Amino acid sequence: MTVPTAAIQALRDVVGEQWVKSTSVELETFATDGLPTHNSRPGAVVIPGSRDEVVSVLRLLDHFDVPFVARGAGTGLSGGALAGSDAVMVVLTRLNRILEIDPVNRRAVVEPGVVNTKLSEVTDHVGLSYAPDPSSQTVCTIGGNVAENAGGPHCLKYGVTSNHILEVEVALPNGDLVTLGSPGGESWGPDLVGLFVGSEGMFGIATQITVRLTPTPAIARTLLADFSSLRTAGEAVTQVISAGILPAALEMMDQNSVAVVEESIYSAGYPTDAAAVLIVELDGMDKGSVESEAAQAEAILRRAGARAVKSATDPTQRARLWQGRKKTFGALGRIAPDLVVQDAVVPRSALPDILERIAEIAAEFDLPVCNVFHAGDGNLHPNLSFSRSEPGVLHRVKEAATAIMHACIDAGGTITGEHGVGADKIHLMPLVFDAETISLMRELRRAFDPAEQANPGKVLPLHVCRDAAEADASQ
Repeated sequence: MTVPTAAIQALRDVVGEQWVKSTSVELETFATDGLPTHNSRPGAVVIPGSRDEVVSVLRLLDHFDVPFVARGAGTGLSGGALAGSDAVMVVLTRLNRILEIDPVNRRAVVEPGVVNTKLSEVTDHVGLSYAPDPSSQTVCTIGGNVAENAGGPHCLKYGVTSNHILEVEVALPNGDLVTLGSPGGESWGPDLVGLFVGSEGMFGIATQITVRLTPTPAIARTLLADFSSLRTAGEAVTQVISAGILPAALEMMDQNSVAVVEESIYSAGYPTDAAAVLIVELDGMDKGSVESEAAQAEAILRRAGARAVKSATDPTQRARLWQGRKKTFGALGRIAPDLVVQDAVVPRSALPDILERIAEIAAEFDLPVCNVFHAGDGNLHPNLSFSRSEPGVLHRVKEAATAIMHACIDAGGTITGEHGVGADKIHLMPLVFDAETISLMRELRRAFDPAEQANPGKVLPLHVCRDAAEADASQ
């Protein structure tokens, strides 16, 4: 199936000739997101420039009965922002205005195409920032962060995207506009904002987003601890949290990740003979409290087996300690041209065992693996490097990724912490949800999108929903 020619022409009439892409060369740009194992070329791409154009596009697509997929910067890592040949991709990067900054009430109103870091750059002069900080924050958009409920290194203390969204104006799949939440954050009933954030584009398109701004900490201290054992580093994570300390961030990198970074232009001075390093950041408004917590954390790290602990409060020195962690994914391009960044969550106490199991799985499938992740909340990111030109390697990568997911589930975890389910993990949903629960999710989705035209074929395995429906009908 393909998108009707009449629909494509009608889209051009709405947004202008240059903002509709339909040739094979143009569409190839949008055939993947940040996950290289999935490839799907849309039937057409439309790039609206305003809320009114988004509404008109959706009404037009509804008229032609054409499904659509919303897309931001395309940095997603679950194949969630891909469209089939029968669907239109609605790219929102032109909706990139910061509409309002309200420092008194600590909030801002933005369009979905605003790049994550741009907002904090604008609010920095009034001592406020937008707290969610995914690793792709210099390029990813807030609309995409809302769709995936993105996290980041500092979500341990400050929470994920859903903790910072107050109100969302949504264009439903039929083009109707609705407002969820309120500027003050009150839900006035069911938490529809909480429902929408993380819905992976299946409910509609956010056209305006009111976000909560957070006071910028007056002081921050960053610690870098290195360990001779991966297991010891994992145990240290649990000890820090168990002591009642809540760091702003608690990140881990294994030896493979450290080696890759230190051989690149992003070298941060990490010890390459360490089996693992931990980056622990404490921040706050009171210098004495931050220094006291930092000293306590450093003592715990040393007792847990840290060989050395570096400490920095100077912004330049702190940025250097963070540089390797922030740039790891870029540095991994030195190993191979392709990279799968997996995403799972396990209890913190399971980290030592699961890291050893991941190493065993990578060896079993003959793939290099680098672990760099949010250790404080058990959000793992095993990175599998490969070259898709190698015969049979894609199959090995997918099998290894699935084995890692099974191991995390067996350890009491789940299949995603921040990257979403998308197309990549849809086959794993029945491992963590029974058929009845998945069917209820589908019914909820249909309350927003009765025809299931928004991001079809993602997240919810339809055969499971059908099995549950048939079972109910037989009772």
